[in-house]
Amino acid sequence: MATGLTRYSDDDLLEFKEIIQAKIARAEEDLELLKSSYMNGSNNGTDDTSPQFKSFEEGSETMSKEANVQLAIRQEKFIRDLKNALIRIENKTYGICRVTGKLIQKERLKLVPHATLSIEAKRKQ
Repeated sequence: MATGLTRYSDDDLLEFKEIIQAKIARAEEDLELLKSSYMNGSNNGTDDTSPQFKSFEEGSETMSKEANVQLAIRQEKFIRDLKNALIRIENKTYGICRVTGKLIQKERLKLVPHATLSIEAKRKQ
C-alpha cells in the first residue's frame, strides 16, 4: 500500500462495517439487559444468598440501580459512536484521524472501531 493513502479500501471498509455491526448488535443486547435490570425492580434472586449479603441489599439496591442507569447511558453513547462510524464508512472517511488526517492503524480500529483519533493525536491531547 502506498504511504500517501488517504482512505481505506472498500474491502477494508466492508470488514470494519461487519465488525461494527456485530458490536452494535452485542451492545444493544447489553443495553436491553441493563434497562430491564433497573426497570423490573431489583430482586435478582438474592433470596437464598448469605445473610451478610442481605444486610447490604437495601442500600446497594439503590446504588446498583444508579450504576446500571450510568452504564446504560454509557452504552447508549457507545452505540451512537458506533453508528456514527458506520456513517463514516458510507462516506468513505472512516479510519482517518480527524487531527492528523492520516489513517488510523488497523489494529487500533479493530480494538476501538469508533476511534476518530490516531494514537499519535490521542497522545497529544
